[in-house]
Amino acid sequence: MSKPKSLYTCTECGGTSPKWLGKCPSCEAWNTLVESVAESTGTKHRYQSLAGALPVATLADIEASDVDRLPTGIDELDRVLGGGIVAGGVVLIGGDPGIGKSTLLLQALDALSRNVRTLYVTGEESGAQVALRSRRLGLGEGGSGGTTGSQVRVIAEIQLEKIAATIAAEQPVVCVVDSIQTVYSDQLTSAPGSVAQVRECAAQLTRIAKSSGTTIVLVGHVTKEGALAGPRVLEHIVDTVLYFEGDTHSSFRLVRAIKNRFGAVNEIGVFAMTERGLKGVANPSAIFLSTHGDPVAGSCVLVTLEGTRPLLVEIQALVDSGGPSPRRLSVGLDRDRLAMMLAVLHRHAGIACNDQDVFVNAVGGVRIAEPAADLAVMLAIQSSLRGRPLPRGFIAFGEVGLAGEVRPAPRGQERLKEAAKLGFSVAVVPKANAPKKAIEGLTIHAVERIEEAIALVRTL
Repeated sequence: MSKPKSLYTCTECGGTSPKWLGKCPSCEAWNTLVESVAESTGTKHRYQSLAGALPVATLADIEASDVDRLPTGIDELDRVLGGGIVAGGVVLIGGDPGIGKSTLLLQALDALSRNVRTLYVTGEESGAQVALRSRRLGLGEGGSGGTTGSQVRVIAEIQLEKIAATIAAEQPVVCVVDSIQTVYSDQLTSAPGSVAQVRECAAQLTRIAKSSGTTIVLVGHVTKEGALAGPRVLEHIVDTVLYFEGDTHSSFRLVRAIKNRFGAVNEIGVFAMTERGLKGVANPSAIFLSTHGDPVAGSCVLVTLEGTRPLLVEIQALVDSGGPSPRRLSVGLDRDRLAMMLAVLHRHAGIACNDQDVFVNAVGGVRIAEPAADLAVMLAIQSSLRGRPLPRGFIAFGEVGLAGEVRPAPRGQERLKEAAKLGFSVAVVPKANAPKKAIEGLTIHAVERIEEAIALVRTL
């Protein structure tokens, strides 16, 4: 019997190579080729395309209508999904082990099972383990129709063909597969979790979802770098990609939409982990703001934008005397951008931190990627360096360029209205974001340059 041939598959793009290389020949990523068993020719070509041309329509002739959505019963999850689940949609959700992926999905399925048929496919736990978690979370208590206990239907299976047959027999409206890395197909000889198995099983489940109208939610493992394990083509196959964020030692979790064909990206849902599972947080700004009473030096509140939601986040800075090699550390913010902001402060505002350690932190574990945080970070740094706190009820936002100019942030009016609603009274914003009409209870100072903003806060 001949030895099966080896094939090297890229974990980033799914490209193949007959031998190991340091760099993938397809996407040029380094150290991403993983050895797998080459599939037979019959397996590769088992799908036959239909002969003949298909009718083609123009966009003007196609009737376009909004897709119908089914609410999950969890408001924060519905927000991230764009209003609810879509029939025939495929959702991929990833996150660190133990962060709450299975808990949230089991809660959502329990809420949905009161109105529609659901199915939970578990490949990592037994049915008894899922039932124990359901009872621990108190799911199904006080159910309608005199029933007690969760009505979610569960199977413990990892073979793709059996899962597909069960979906065809049960015809659920929503099906959760936990997780895609445990599922394997008999058509492939490689082990479960390999690049080929993950790619093929996800593609098969996607075809099932599109043909049957069943919404399928796939749970994905993540690598030590925090990215979804498996080929990057997995994210292209599905309609929506969600990531769980947050420290497992904290009680708060963030679910962020990285891709959504049916809604906005970078939308976030905020949850609190309790004894009865994950509960949505109605006012997430409260968890990102400090609980200390009097203003302290080095603290500045930023109005950031997460998807369509304005959030108030406290930015903390600590400037301390350093040694010959001062450190620059940031948590929740880009470290390279911090170095750039320190250079702008020195050049245009005369604030030097060359011999100082600078630490910057976004409170609550939130990650801020938008450049509109620049102004708040700079004001927090100068406040810590001078040892003078900013005024009570103070907020700021705006991008700062290398020339020292303060550039406008998108949707500035919504940011200011959110700050006023939460009781903030003083705002320093870019001149282009200054509203034409006054906002009740909020004094707005518009600035054009960083040195102007620094001089202004010293007089407040």
